[in-house]
Amino acid sequence: MAPTLDIEIQNRTKSNQVFAYITGQALDHGNHVCFVQADGKTPHFPESPSQICSPVPQDCAIRLGPPGSSTKVTIPQLAGGRIWLSIDKPLTFLLNPGPAIVEPSISNVSDPNINILWDFCEFTFANNSIYANISYVDFVSLSVALTLIPVDGEPQKVLGLKPAGFDHICAGLEDQSLVDANDWHKLVFKSDGKKLRCLSPNNAIVMNGGNLFKGYYDPYVNEVWEKYSRTHMTIDTQAQWSKLNAKVVNHKLEFPGIGSFAKPSTGDIFGCSSGPFADNTGALGPLTARISAGFNRSTLHNEHVHPCDEKVSDYYKHPITNHYARLVHEANLDGRGYAFPYDDVSGGQDVDQSGFVNGNPKTFIVVIGTEA
Repeated sequence: MAPTLDIEIQNRTKSNQVFAYITGQALDHGNHVCFVQADGKTPHFPESPSQICSPVPQDCAIRLGPPGSSTKVTIPQLAGGRIWLSIDKPLTFLLNPGPAIVEPSISNVSDPNINILWDFCEFTFANNSIYANISYVDFVSLSVALTLIPVDGEPQKVLGLKPAGFDHICAGLEDQSLVDANDWHKLVFKSDGKKLRCLSPNNAIVMNGGNLFKGYYDPYVNEVWEKYSRTHMTIDTQAQWSKLNAKVVNHKLEFPGIGSFAKPSTGDIFGCSSGPFADNTGALGPLTARISAGFNRSTLHNEHVHPCDEKVSDYYKHPITNHYARLVHEANLDGRGYAFPYDDVSGGQDVDQSGFVNGNPKTFIVVIGTEA
């Protein structure tokens, strides 16, 4: 019999109308896309529809109990899984031929979920082990917290937002010193005057047709390039390539025998996957991760081996930095949660920033909200 996992979902919001949805690729069903139905335990493997944006034929909205309650759900082995959580209104999922799930979007103004309060966490459950994390790579809205009690070992927790964490992020993005200089306040998305979510810079750029933050990082990139035209940069790949040195030659950061990086644009830095960061072949993968993380955290101008000598207390100190990531980490009870794609890059001596739990689960708890 294929393994399953019971998950406890706790409602710590003030709402009696909280909905959960579970999606992923079913590992015991040929990696077919999968929903868990409204009963919280029956898998649904949708057939490929003939038309794009076709409705999901089964009710997959798992209705949570009132504030303070716990609801048990049971999942099969799933890769690329998500637990989606919405408050006061259910979400709309659709199907494209394949089948492929059309997930809720926060950057498409015509999406049926655009004015709904929702969030998610990510997981993979396979071979009696779970890896799960909270993510702010796309946006921040609701507090989602995780607790894993493994069969062996100590409990692991990701604590989620402080009770006033979301308000702290909004206030920080709307701080006059940032508003005067650039587009940070445009990350706050409102519906009918209510602040629903704060978009990551990457998604805000998409939602605004590429017209935000133009040239924002250029002075810092120039500062880094000028420094490493005079001295070597050292990156510890924390992999088989060990430490690699580079220097700016002919306007490119050259790693001899490995490859080079042209100056990244602001969009390249926020997204971590375009321009000079598009090639992840061989050693360029860990180099891309560490260099793009250093740009988001504005630590590359410091005299370090990157990232080994960097401390969390060094992050986001330069005026030109990813203020969204800074504020997100400030707003979390334990400072953890992916705020950009390579937020898991670490020197290994300091607090993990990415906000994950991992192990053979005895108990797995997901909490939505900060107060009952």
